Amino acid sequence: MSSPIFRGFLLLGAFLTCFVIIRRVRSAKIQMEDAIFWVLLAGALVVVAAFPQIAFFFSNVIGFESPSNFVFLLVTAVLVIKVFANAAEISLLKHKVNQLSQEIALQRHEREAPRR
Repeated sequence: MSSPIFRGFLLLGAFLTCFVIIRRVRSAKIQMEDAIFWVLLAGALVVVAAFPQIAFFFSNVIGFESPSNFVFLLVTAVLVIKVFANAAEISLLKHKVNQLSQEIALQRHEREAPRR
């Protein structure tokens, strides 16, 4: 974990993430809630890269062989949770789209139906 190369990759990844998020927010291609998540994740990577003792402490407490394994597991777990949250939101939005399209179809049918 204290490898300068690994720390450099963490910092580079964090700063690239922040750069991409800021560009997306400025062009209104990402919602603020999602931007905050990604900026916080990038900030956490910067903290871990700047203070590797944090990863060493938690990897020792939990019993990991290597602090980098702890960091990878933690990031993977956070991303899996985010993917699940996004899947739940997408499912809800699909349901709403289906409901709205059915309502529009019924309104068109009523409007175009011959009046008796």
